[in-house]
Amino acid sequence: SPFPQRKSKITASRKLLLKSLMLAKAKEEWDQEIVDKQAEKERYLSERVAPLHTSGLSLSQLQDLCRELHEKVEIVDEERYDIEAKCNHNTREIKDLKIKVLDLRGKFKRPPLRRVRVSADAMLRALLGSKHKVSMDLRANLKSVKKEDTEKERPVEVGDWRKNVEAMSGMEGRKKMFDAAKSPTGQ
Repeated sequence: SPFPQRKSKITASRKLLLKSLMLAKAKEEWDQEIVDKQAEKERYLSERVAPLHTSGLSLSQLQDLCRELHEKVEIVDEERYDIEAKCNHNTREIKDLKIKVLDLRGKFKRPPLRRVRVSADAMLRALLGSKHKVSMDLRANLKSVKKEDTEKERPVEVGDWRKNVEAMSGMEGRKKMFDAAKSPTGQ
């Protein structure tokens, strides 16, 4: 080959060490991401949800607070359901689009085919390659038949067809036909 094969500059032990370092770094970043998400969640909840002060409230005030919280829970649950439905719809749409992309990737545009006149020799040469040596002139191998010869072979007998029908009717006529078919001369 024109290019000499280069040996890897990194030894197997060095590769293994680098791989383990990369995995350790990835694990560290994963753990940090989890901590960051938890902190973001706590910050968001502290902004959106005010702390509850239930001490010193009468029974009717507690009941009003419960109704208010229940209404908020219903509203949030409806929003969650809507968002979940949209997410499921988008997931299905993404899946369908991925399938379409895979289908389109497999297809290709076929060029328009043109009729090409090829002789039998050229076709055999294309199919068989160098093995094809015999010329294939199809008309040269045909037997020539003259029109006069065919007329001599079939003598035309013209007779009264009614006599023939009468002779062949009944069992005697069928026996004659059977015998005629068995005899080699046909008479």
